Amino acid sequence: MALPWSQRLELLLFTAAFLCGAVAAATLTRTQGSFHGHCPLYGVAALNGSSLALSQPSAPSLCYFVAGVSGLLALYCLLLLLFWVYSSCIEDSHRGPTGLRIALAISAIATFLILVSACILRFGTRSLCTSIVSLNITISCSKAQKVPWTPPGTALKFYSNLHDAETSSWVNLGLWCAVLMLQVVQWKSEALPHRPLERGDPEWSSETDTLVGPRLSHS
Repeated sequence: MALPWSQRLELLLFTAAFLCGAVAAATLTRTQGSFHGHCPLYGVAALNGSSLALSQPSAPSLCYFVAGVSGLLALYCLLLLLFWVYSSCIEDSHRGPTGLRIALAISAIATFLILVSACILRFGTRSLCTSIVSLNITISCSKAQKVPWTPPGTALKFYSNLHDAETSSWVNLGLWCAVLMLQVVQWKSEALPHRPLERGDPEWSSETDTLVGPRLSHS
């Protein structure tokens, strides 16, 4: 069964959301790994001789939360895509009112969680960069990627990764907002009351012809 255009558009949005979520989760996990498992968001940097060090990292659970939200929602999008591709090709499947209400609830929760994650990434990165620049060892956070860190190998491309994670999260938020609005439009269109058939409607004529037979024309 061919899916309606609104649901096909929804699946395209889910495809893009899957990619954004996967990028955000991967880049933030890579950044946390470069800090040896410490979370740099809202962290405080300090000078250790001529090098930088993350003296006060945040709790690892903060980065786990942001990466987990992005990763789990990306997995949800992937499973949803596989399900609907299978349903449209193999089975005669249709999403009913109950399924649409569940999808609406999930989309609303997902939009809120991504908003929280994007804000954590933005303000957490800004707080870290402010502490780095205040040490007067570099003029910007991106330049701090070229400064030696302690222990060696720490903070490898940390700013680029955090920037990519934040950008992906904001794009992901826009995609989920579009999905939510599209589902609301579908829900409202299905909730509209259907007008009863009246005499003169083509549907009325076809239904009465089926029941009582076509009327004979009088000459």
